Amino acid sequence: MSIQPLGEDERPEIVALLSANGLPTSDLEAGTAQFLGVRDNRGLEGIVAIQPFGAAGLLRSLAVRADRRGSGLGSALLLEAERLAAERGIGALYLLTSDAGPFFAHRGFTEVPRERAPAELRATPQFTTLCPASICMTKPMPSGSKAGDR
Repeated sequence: MSIQPLGEDERPEIVALLSANGLPTSDLEAGTAQFLGVRDNRGLEGIVAIQPFGAAGLLRSLAVRADRRGSGLGSALLLEAERLAAERGIGALYLLTSDAGPFFAHRGFTEVPRERAPAELRATPQFTTLCPASICMTKPMPSGSKAGDR
């Protein structure tokens, strides 16, 4: 499995996979999210994105194609996103979820009140309009090491 950065030319596929997973897409055009993905001969199998906000980052858009769920692909994408966040000096990742809390909790994320997220994150469309009722979770990133080294 090869997790690769995704480019602007892959935006239609990204939007299609996010939509198929019931995840928001309306704010992608204005975002600065770095998408990573895995593909096979049928297209994107899974994606994840990191959107940096100084020392914090928003983990967003972790989505896996229906026929690949349960394969470990989501976990592999999350580890790569954590590695990228740590490499970029992001001290903590935050995310919003309505139904994947157990998945993220099993991988070291803890639920926190939304108001504990940095103000820059709370001002994003994810927090203000797209996911207003979702729970907020966070995980500190290791400083000076790669996430996969833990």
